[in-house]
Amino acid sequence: MRAIQELGFETPMPVQQEIIPKFLETTSDLVGLAQTGTGKTAAFGLPILQMIESEIRHPQALMLAPTRELCVQIANDLRDYSKYSPGIRITPIYGGAGFQGQLKELAAGPQIIVATPGRMIDMINRGNIKLGNIRFLVLDEADEMLNMGFEEDVSAIIGHTPKTRRTFLFSATMPNEVEQIAMKYMKSPETITIGQRGKGASTVKHLYYIAHARDRYKVLKRIADYYPNIYGIVFCRTRQETQEIADSLIRDGYSAEALHGDLSQSQRDYVMNKFRIRHLKMLVATDVAARGIDVDDLTHVINYNMPDELEIYVHRSGRTGRAGRSGISISIINLKEKHKIRLLEKQVGKEFSQAKIPSGHQICEKQLYHVIEKMENVEVNEEEVEEFLPVIYKKLKWMSQEELIKRFVSVEFNRFLDYYRDAGDLNVDESREAQSANNFTRVFMSIGRKDGLIPPKLIGVINDFVSVRDMKIGKIEIGDTFSFVEIDSRYIDKFTQSFKGKFYNNRPVRVDVAEGQRTRKKSGGSTRTDYKPRNSNDQGFPRQEGKRKWKSDNDPFFGDRNPKEGKKRKRF
Repeated sequence: MRAIQELGFETPMPVQQEIIPKFLETTSDLVGLAQTGTGKTAAFGLPILQMIESEIRHPQALMLAPTRELCVQIANDLRDYSKYSPGIRITPIYGGAGFQGQLKELAAGPQIIVATPGRMIDMINRGNIKLGNIRFLVLDEADEMLNMGFEEDVSAIIGHTPKTRRTFLFSATMPNEVEQIAMKYMKSPETITIGQRGKGASTVKHLYYIAHARDRYKVLKRIADYYPNIYGIVFCRTRQETQEIADSLIRDGYSAEALHGDLSQSQRDYVMNKFRIRHLKMLVATDVAARGIDVDDLTHVINYNMPDELEIYVHRSGRTGRAGRSGISISIINLKEKHKIRLLEKQVGKEFSQAKIPSGHQICEKQLYHVIEKMENVEVNEEEVEEFLPVIYKKLKWMSQEELIKRFVSVEFNRFLDYYRDAGDLNVDESREAQSANNFTRVFMSIGRKDGLIPPKLIGVINDFVSVRDMKIGKIEIGDTFSFVEIDSRYIDKFTQSFKGKFYNNRPVRVDVAEGQRTRKKSGGSTRTDYKPRNSNDQGFPRQEGKRKWKSDNDPFFGDRNPKEGKKRKRF
């Protein structure tokens, strides 16, 4: 209690009010469903510390976490809670750090081990650790642990613990895999749900901007400029994109860094330390790397790309609005992703607001008022500054009050004014885009992946054969020996004529207009869709399963999915 008071805790969070009495007063297993940032670590950590026998120097509690950041964070929190509990030792075991140092800590006889599944199974297989006396097993962020492919390791680790243990599972969502773990390894567990199951935090406001894919980075910069006090995480899909966006922000003068799985542990620690002490305003991260970021006062979460799964959005948005504070979750989407917003509204249980992308004038206005607010609230050290004032007064005596204010404000304000003076409107005219979408004609081409084509290369082929400067290209689909391309309907005759008698890769290029779709039954009763070229003697060209799509406005290369990345990515 003394340690808790020193940490500034006054009243328990709802998850702590529910879990701690059950932990202490019963002997049952527990499943706790609660969002990140709701105080789960204290909910299971405090009662375990209460029941640990400090005089016994072998592992009595094992806590598994999906990432090294979360592993270290839990261990640090437990050390803070046990500050005045003599004899209790806590050891984190995680990959990316040397074995010898961790073996030395294990030799000291910790009662509590916090571990990632991969490193823990290594320790067990090498015979470095015995779990035969474990009394308490905690699976934290269980959904993410299984999502990252640790199910086999987790099952193997549980198999080395005694059946007399008590098991506690904590998760933000409850997919089938987590329910199976609970049924297999827990004894009639009691389930405690904090808030609505699978819902987002009530203190988070959800906004989305609709932008062309090519303008996504410009929109990100405008968001950062429109919120001068931003302190948040920018979520990207891939490690490569994460690094590229962070590098671009740094190059453009923003206080940002990347956090992803390709960084070494020392690099990750360095970045996280900078972020925690607010030397960084934006952390650009993958979903996996962001696990375990225990920062309570984030103002924003920005979805640079929408996640593939609804539950991931819940995890992302839960990074802000923690510990009862308010926060904003912003998504940058294109028109074709708007349906995802409706699905997310049902998942999160809150309405999402569409916001207009700030104009240059609005950003300059916001920054100007921010400068004035900083000046009003700055702390003046009278004694330190007094000796310099006479010279300053003399230097500025010739200026009027109005002139002085103008020049003072301009020192900070001019760079935004210069940058946004001729900035265009990045908002998408949805009615115009919908009309434009009807002005494409789908064309079949007899060249494909076996000819070495990817979307950017196919655009190059079209540019080589068709000499129309302002012809728009829509959606591209590439098969093994053929492709489908949406072509600006105004130039469809010019397009087909341009390829007559032409060869590519020593093969004649056949071009025809695809005339709608036809659906036919496969054996077993399922359906498949075939595309039928016009004047094709009823020959169909099947749309292959698993084929990637790149969507764009004018250039498919700037689609939402990196051409080098598969549709389903291995997470870590």
